[in-house]
Amino acid sequence: MKADTHPDYHMITVKMTDGTEYQTRSTWGKEGETLTLDIDPTSHPAWNGGSSRLMDTGGRVSKFKNKYAGLGF
Repeated sequence: MKADTHPDYHMITVKMTDGTEYQTRSTWGKEGETLTLDIDPTSHPAWNGGSSRLMDTGGRVSKFKNKYAGLGF
């Protein structure tokens, strides 16, 4: 195999939406960094039967609703 063709594979911490964390190996980021998830199996409707709502962290849903409020959606 050629040298330097594969990305660096290292340990990172993944932080779920409920605050729990776990260690895994990944090519994302750098060694020891924390990946904070906005959507995970505990908050996504596809995995929990649609009972919980997604959080609007960026305000995009609010902006959309305000922009198109007069159209009767």
